[in-house]
Amino acid sequence: MHTQQNLQEVIAKAFGIAPTDITDELEYQGIPEWDSVSHLVLVTELETAYGITIEMEDVLTMGSVAKVKELLKKYNVIM
Repeated sequence: MHTQQNLQEVIAKAFGIAPTDITDELEYQGIPEWDSVSHLVLVTELETAYGITIEMEDVLTMGSVAKVKELLKKYNVIM
């Protein structure tokens, strides 16, 4: 089972920030570290960590940590 802490670590790795800085309210371009390039890094990190392939339509809707959590539920990653 994947936990909230595990997701925070994956996101933190993608953005190069501390896991404790990850909240549900964190949004795309809400911090300098979450730009278009790091967004693609996030997609890659999520796919690697959870063994999934994220569809392009979903990549475009991942505008916040809360949306990432919703997306992972869609791909049957249990939080």
